[in-house]
Amino acid sequence: MSSPLEFFYFDLGKVLLDFDHEIACRQMADVLGTTAETIRTDVFHSGEQWKYERGEITTLQLHRWLCDRYDVEAKLEDVCHAASHIFHPIPGTIEIAAGLHAAGHQLGILSNTCDAHWEYCLGRPFPFLNDFFPIHALSFRLGTMKPDPEIYRKAAALCGVSPEKIFFVDDREENVAGAAGAGYDAVLFTGAADLSEALTARGVRF
Repeated sequence: MSSPLEFFYFDLGKVLLDFDHEIACRQMADVLGTTAETIRTDVFHSGEQWKYERGEITTLQLHRWLCDRYDVEAKLEDVCHAASHIFHPIPGTIEIAAGLHAAGHQLGILSNTCDAHWEYCLGRPFPFLNDFFPIHALSFRLGTMKPDPEIYRKAAALCGVSPEKIFFVDDREENVAGAAGAGYDAVLFTGAADLSEALTARGVRF
């Protein structure tokens, strides 16, 4: 059985890369001279992080806001590293992506993420993000976040494939539901073994 699927979008966080925002809070607090609890409240609970992930504010603007708020002159690169040095690969999923890539399938990243995190992840730690995934549908670039229907429409346009021929895997139920509502063949990520089974059931060779 051959698969009608022509494109495969993977979520980034908790699918390809594990991460911990609490580590970011502690590391940013050290650089900015405050507490992890304060960072958690000011950045994550206030909505500033989500504005950043939607591309409503730039890295420079967020850096300036943080320095002004805590009355410090922290280096931009130090703040970005503190916020971003929180990721670890999920080997099983990466192996599946490598297999799909080797089999000639077209892959992309569809993720709610910010400029600093993406630039960090594209660096030396995770070169496979460029090697396996040439298409990057990222919230901060597209100006919208999952599960908004607009991001799925823009992601389909970006890869040039109609939604019903796109496979998508994400670890959050609301994002899977949003993708399914946009016409994608979307599955919830619960582990590499289940993802492999879902692909095999669809006749995907990898």
